[in-house]
Amino acid sequence: MNVLLINPPWITKGGIWQNVASCMPPFGLAAIAAYLEKSDVGVKIIDADARKLTDEEIADVLQIYFAGRRGKPEYVGITSSTPTISSALIVAKIVKNIFPDTKIVLGGVHPSVMAEDVLKEESVDFIVRGEGEETFRELITGVNRKKILGLSYKEDKNIIHNPLRTVISDINTLPFPAYHLLPMEKYFPAKGSYKKLPALGMMTTRGCPGRCTFCLGSYLGQQVRNRSAKKIFEEMFLLQDKYGIKEISFYDDVFTTKKENVKNLCKKIINEKMDISWSCFARVDFVDEELLRAMKDAGCHQIMYGIESGDEQILKNIHKKISLEKVKEVVSITKKNSIDVRAAFMLGNPGETKETMRKTIDYAVNLAPDVAIFNITTPYPGTEMFKWAKDKGILTTENWDEYDLSKPIMDLPTVSAEIIAEYYNLAYKKFYWRLHYLLKRIFRIRSLSDIKVGFSTLWAILKR
Repeated sequence: MNVLLINPPWITKGGIWQNVASCMPPFGLAAIAAYLEKSDVGVKIIDADARKLTDEEIADVLQIYFAGRRGKPEYVGITSSTPTISSALIVAKIVKNIFPDTKIVLGGVHPSVMAEDVLKEESVDFIVRGEGEETFRELITGVNRKKILGLSYKEDKNIIHNPLRTVISDINTLPFPAYHLLPMEKYFPAKGSYKKLPALGMMTTRGCPGRCTFCLGSYLGQQVRNRSAKKIFEEMFLLQDKYGIKEISFYDDVFTTKKENVKNLCKKIINEKMDISWSCFARVDFVDEELLRAMKDAGCHQIMYGIESGDEQILKNIHKKISLEKVKEVVSITKKNSIDVRAAFMLGNPGETKETMRKTIDYAVNLAPDVAIFNITTPYPGTEMFKWAKDKGILTTENWDEYDLSKPIMDLPTVSAEIIAEYYNLAYKKFYWRLHYLLKRIFRIRSLSDIKVGFSTLWAILKR
């Protein structure tokens, strides 16, 4: 059986992400590929994003790859987020034009939450909603489509949505991602997030403990499932030993949800004398000083905290459920343990005004993280905020190409889109164009590598 999985190119990066965004493996596709191989299904991955393939080049790759093989791919699976859905549908049309009888399957968060909309596209045959491993395997191995949980499909000009499949409760049973099918040399972390290269991303959890109105992390529920410290370490060792990876970027929504598991991983790294640096995403309410000390000792050099706003009422509006006092406390402890802080903020939240955005910018400056990222609040489909904006009639567009975190998508009654865009630009200038900040970065230079990383990061941010 010929099964092909495709990661479409992200062609609409906007704002700061044009210059600082990472290029990481398509975690979902790599997980599904490994699961299929475990079931003796032949599979290939084309990462069109990492390889920067144009539409014409994608068509050429498809024709060249299958020219010397019998037949054609029976199924092509394409992953998609909201910013990449237009690109994913273009890829689906390309595949259909070349292989009209091939079944096209879309998966990922956007097709999962917008299955009805996506299935209206003529080139799309199936949608895999939610976690895709078993649903996709059952589909391609001939299980009756009516009995496949998590599957949406067309039948007699009708669109059918089977019940959603329950999540995989023990993700330790899953094989490691199929790295051998990926162009490993093409991946790199976000500017300002790494110390060593080559670096690669990893996922160690599924689910999110938060209920933020803007986030898709809780789409499959609050049930957070963690891989064991032993399994995480084994994958890190594989990446270091087979692919020469010197740094890991943990891309979990909240890497530290299970503190004891992280501590056990840190002990394993230290006891095995693994020489590796790493960074992660966390929440200020899921760390403490003991954990931070262990993380530092095990090679952690940076943590990304989602702070979002410098106004307490705005935090309540978006259900962030953290306090600004707690943020200051945790950032201080993180710095005390010599771990860099990368702080993320959003401008244009429900209830936002000029005053609240000024407070956010001033709060970011006074908090003094090592790196600050400012985005424009974007209500992605499937989130509580998207439903709220649509119900209120303040969603200005459903052109998904615009959902790149750099453009106002909501017509808020409290502040105009023009003002939000103005403060978005002001935030970067006020934070980075400060003599104190520039001097601090200069005095931290210890090597030629520090100069290269520091300069490239600052330049990428300021030229946006």
